[in-house]
Amino acid sequence: MTEPPKSGGAGFAGAVAGVFEVFRQERKGVAFEHAGSVVAPDETFARAYAHEQYGRRGESAALWVVPRGSILEVEDFVDELNRNYHRVDGYSLKAKLAEARGRASATPSPS
Repeated sequence: MTEPPKSGGAGFAGAVAGVFEVFRQERKGVAFEHAGSVVAPDETFARAYAHEQYGRRGESAALWVVPRGSILEVEDFVDELNRNYHRVDGYSLKAKLAEARGRASATPSPS
């Protein structure tokens, strides 16, 4: 009795499939965008699957195929100056100016 393939039924005897993220460039000079994912046992198959899925009809000028585990996530964006540029009403200078004026008036002037 043989063991079923570990790649989700794709028929790769003993191969462990991995997830690869695919980024595509629609035409030269345009930024790459995430196109989707492919499941493949190695980089060679991932490249072939990505090309077949996202490039065989000429809809992509270039493809990047990256193992999902190689993508680094950046979560900590420290805002030391407490700036919020993503507010709907824009960047408020009134509070910052008032705070700066308060600090300026609190420091003794040199005589």
